[in-house]
Parts: sequence; C-alpha cells; structure tokens
Amino acid sequence: MWQSYRDIVRRYPRLSLSEERHLISKAQKGSRKSKDEIVFRHISFLIFRIHKVAFPVLIRRFGEDLLAEAILIAYKKIESYDLNYRDKQGNLNPVKFVSYIWKRIDGFIIDFLKRELNEPKRIKYQLSRELDSGTPLN
Repeated sequence: MWQSYRDIVRRYPRLSLSEERHLISKAQKGSRKSKDEIVFRHISFLIFRIHKVAFPVLIRRFGEDLLAEAILIAYKKIESYDLNYRDKQGNLNPVKFVSYIWKRIDGFIIDFLKRELNEPKRIKYQLSRELDSGTPLN
C-alpha cells in the first residue's frame, strides 16, 4: 500500500532545523517548489503517525485516505507556521515542523476514524427517520 511513497521518502530525507526554516520561509513567500519539498520531506513522518495512532486493520482499510488528507493538512500548516515564535520569556524559540504539526495530525487521524467507523450508524439512523416520517431527509 505504501510502495508508491517509498521512493519519495528515499529521495527526500529529513532536514536540519535551519534548512527547514529556510524552505518554510520561501514557501510562505509563495514558492510552490519549496512547499512541495517540505511536504515530501515529511511524508515519512505522516506515515509514522498513522501507524502510531491507528490499528493495523484500520490502516489497511483507510490508510491511503488518511495519508492523502494528512498531506493536505501539512500544506495548510506551512502557511500558519510562525517563523518568529517566541517562548514566554520572549526568547526566539524555533521548533521543528514535525513538532508543530504532530498534534493536529493525530487529532485528524482520530476524528477521521471515528467518523468513518460511525458512518453505518448514521446511515441507519437517517434511514429509520426517513421511514418514520415518510419523507426523505437530505
């Protein structure tokens, strides 16, 4: 299932913090190439988080969808990454991009799986309401 991503992972190894921040800076200024490179360099992290949070049977069933959505989230988070982040004392405190996005990615994975696993219940509930009322609910 993850075969198509292995080449990307090999071709785009992890970056140092300074290289990562430089690419993010260029991406926030509009460089599509830099944005793509940052996301490609974090594909292995996204796959790791999916494997860490979800059960194997759910990964087989929803893994591709989870990764596709997680990639879109990574693209969005590039825009909101604060290059001038400071700690409570006001000192510049740069953080790695993975540290910035991991909670959002984990939350997304959990929410996605809950939604997908509860879908049959929701459909069953809608059908029973349609049958009770006699009119379709859209």
